[in-house]
Amino acid sequence: MASEAGGDARGIGARLRGARERRGLTVLQAAEKLHVDARVLEALETGNFGALGALVYVRGHLRRYAELLGEPPPELSEVYATAPGPDLTRIPHREPDRDSSLVVPALIVLGIFAAVGLLWWVVTLPGVKPQPVAAQQPVAAVQTPGATAEGQTAAAVPLPQPGVLAAPAGTHLAAATASAAAPGEARLALKFSAVSWVEVYDAGGRRLLAGLSAPDSARTLSGEAPLRVVLGNAPAVTMQLNGRPVTLGGLVHRDHSARFVLDAAGHVAPAPSVPGPGG
Repeated sequence: MASEAGGDARGIGARLRGARERRGLTVLQAAEKLHVDARVLEALETGNFGALGALVYVRGHLRRYAELLGEPPPELSEVYATAPGPDLTRIPHREPDRDSSLVVPALIVLGIFAAVGLLWWVVTLPGVKPQPVAAQQPVAAVQTPGATAEGQTAAAVPLPQPGVLAAPAGTHLAAATASAAAPGEARLALKFSAVSWVEVYDAGGRRLLAGLSAPDSARTLSGEAPLRVVLGNAPAVTMQLNGRPVTLGGLVHRDHSARFVLDAAGHVAPAPSVPGPGG
């Protein structure tokens, strides 16, 4: 039964590899068109589906690769679905460590020593005498310069308490400024109704997210705007930038992919195209 499963996987992989070669594409060129890692396509062509993770990811990769190469996705998916799964009974199990039986007694002994040490420390700790509370300092009256007229009241300014440092002026303003969002910071929320490849980079080229997202999942990212975004299945992705919805308009390609730049104000613009390995 395992040999039949391997034969089905290799048959699918050989069929995909032959279709790619007939179109004159290398693995790197095909990976660039699908916005995936070249190792994903190598795993599909060699029938190593176990390296792709869960079943939903395997079917998503298989469908998109078949569409790119002109192969019927339903037919390949049906062949993959009828192939037997891996034999989980052959997964090696780790034998229990023979020395593990000594761990519990050792922990008990250590706990006893720790309790005895704590008890000795509490018993030998010298008593702390209560200190009298310092009387409140009187409020000194500071007279405003030039206020010598009869009937004018002097302004009362409390003296600082001993051991208490007065906060410098502007402390609260500085704290409020620090808690505010940094200029150019963008908070992008994504919700996925179906499987989709997604890549997000910030203004400095730092990768915030890259990979396949499962259906009914959501991700929230923060980075310096403008953000560069690549979606493999754009109609299945709903986006909000800083709480406001983002619409792609005519930026979605015929293969449902989209590549765009998103600034801090929520404006969307086409991303510059990246030349393929052959160009």
